[in-house]
Amino acid sequence: MGIVKTMHRIEAAEELDPVVGRLKPLVDRIPPGRLRDLLHGVPLGHPAHPILVQVPIGAWTSAVVLDLFPGTERAARLLVGVGLAAAVPAAVAGAVDWSEQHERHQRTGVVHAMANGAGAVLFAASALARARGRTGLGKALAVAGMGAVGAGGMLGGHIAYHLAGGANHADYAVDRLPEDWQEIGQAADFEENTPVHARLGDVGLVVVRSGERVHVLADTCTHLGGPLSEGETDGTCLTCPWHGSTFRLTDGAVVGGPATAAQPVLETEVRDGVVRVRRG
Repeated sequence: MGIVKTMHRIEAAEELDPVVGRLKPLVDRIPPGRLRDLLHGVPLGHPAHPILVQVPIGAWTSAVVLDLFPGTERAARLLVGVGLAAAVPAAVAGAVDWSEQHERHQRTGVVHAMANGAGAVLFAASALARARGRTGLGKALAVAGMGAVGAGGMLGGHIAYHLAGGANHADYAVDRLPEDWQEIGQAADFEENTPVHARLGDVGLVVVRSGERVHVLADTCTHLGGPLSEGETDGTCLTCPWHGSTFRLTDGAVVGGPATAAQPVLETEVRDGVVRVRRG
């Protein structure tokens, strides 16, 4: 319970907001486009950061384990260096995700980054000590670095799981949508090229009518749950009002992040002027 309370105190720590305010503009210098989408993990269909962090964590953990055995100094030194190199893209990917999240995520993310940064500095010091022949000091610094990285990992897990920072916030809708056709309203009642909120049972929907075509998607944005019915459309794509994730109307595919998961799309037909939908 003590750890959980500490996590919640970090979420609510308004004194971290000035740090967030200084760091976010720096991260936002990475412009929207292919590079930023790649760092988010759009081509993968889920965040890239959790995958990228496996390399530095794995390398550093392996180095610390090898330090327990004689004759492994060279391999351990190499692994420390690999971890340092791999930490850079992992940190950048995490930063772009962090910059598109809510206040509680960002406050926790600042402390997460500080812990991981301290770990990286300790491993860099370990590498320097090893290079100078001070192997014992290098091993001790690596153990300290592993402790800092472990604390950072715990905070990262809190962001990912407790705060659902990288989760698909709309996937629940798929299991609640009917397999048979259901009516949701008259086609004429949905204004053309304007996102309109509708409901089917307990699932919120967003309806976009473009000429004779009617597109229906889950209203909850897969990124952080923003209301897509309050967003904008150009008749081809739909953009979330919260963080600018853009989805293709025809199949829900991500056109631009920070969302990485496609938006659930319903199969749609118009019969006698009535819009009917079912699970896609």
